[in-house]
Amino acid sequence: MAVPPGRVAPLRPGVPDLGMFPRAAWRRAYERALATAADADLDYTDPAGVPRLRSELASYLGRVRAARAGADGVVVTTGAAQALSLLGRVLAARGLTEVGVEDPGSAGIRGHLLAHGLSLRPVPVDGQGAVVSALGDARAVFVTPAHQFPTGVVLAPGRRAELIDWARRTGGLIIEDDYDAEFRYDRDPVGCLQGVAPDVVALVGSASKALAPGLRRGWLVPPPGWLDAVRKAKSDADMGGSALEQLAFAELLASGGYDRHLRRARRAQRARRDALVAALRTHLPQARISGVAAGLHLVVELPSGTDDRTLAARARAAGLGPLALSELRYGGDGPPGLVLGYAAQTPDELTAAVVVLASQL
Repeated sequence: MAVPPGRVAPLRPGVPDLGMFPRAAWRRAYERALATAADADLDYTDPAGVPRLRSELASYLGRVRAARAGADGVVVTTGAAQALSLLGRVLAARGLTEVGVEDPGSAGIRGHLLAHGLSLRPVPVDGQGAVVSALGDARAVFVTPAHQFPTGVVLAPGRRAELIDWARRTGGLIIEDDYDAEFRYDRDPVGCLQGVAPDVVALVGSASKALAPGLRRGWLVPPPGWLDAVRKAKSDADMGGSALEQLAFAELLASGGYDRHLRRARRAQRARRDALVAALRTHLPQARISGVAAGLHLVVELPSGTDDRTLAARARAAGLGPLALSELRYGGDGPPGLVLGYAAQTPDELTAAVVVLASQL
């Protein structure tokens, strides 16, 4: 299955429909930001970001994600990757070198944490989310509570309370990646963990799934006791970043353009999810489908004995972009499967991709 130049490989998770980027709304926001920016706005910014964007983000996160943050508590970052890098630096400086990570979980996150000299402790994920009792001596943990990657499990209320109790009892830090929580199809999005325990949770988010990864717009809301160290790390990293692009994003948020785009994107992604599920049930009836209630991907569990890594490699050679579920585990056992993204293709393209995938079995 040939992928046209400039297109995302079908079934690749983690990428939105880049063709849906609201170019007209972004252009208007950028032009408005440029026209209204004061001369002083073009100087080096506050290391934590342009004040107007921090204010708009605090308002948005409180309204949409039930976060508890004022403008002074928000740090604007170059995507979620930089937020994790900043936290990694501070963790290492404080001697908190062991971090719990969900198993299965993101290989990219593992790489970010390892790059800062941190060691990882796998934390199993079951039907209620991360198993808090497996944290052992770790004093920091990375979690995706609203929509666990890749399984799609929501961290259960009891586990949320247990995790917060662990952090307060041990002086630990919970790193909450809110990577695609706006995309919920069966009910209103689950509120972020930070809104319940801002004293022990560092909230990480970005516009990469909602707009485009290439925009490189992200944010970090650390606990108050971590804020000064994070701001210092941000200043050392880039002295605050691009002021004009931050002002443009602030304008997009303030004008309602971001909300309108999300509503449009949610409608499209729900239809694409439904098409992918229907195609899988037709062409891979032996597979078990899970994680369909939210996000931009789902999980297909395959019959026991299937080599999902070999299957994923064959699928990639055929022009597709799935991830093998076993590649996202940190050594633990589990059923073979594939993680399939559906955000970047039309329903017809997804159906065609499943036909190709089924032919690789």
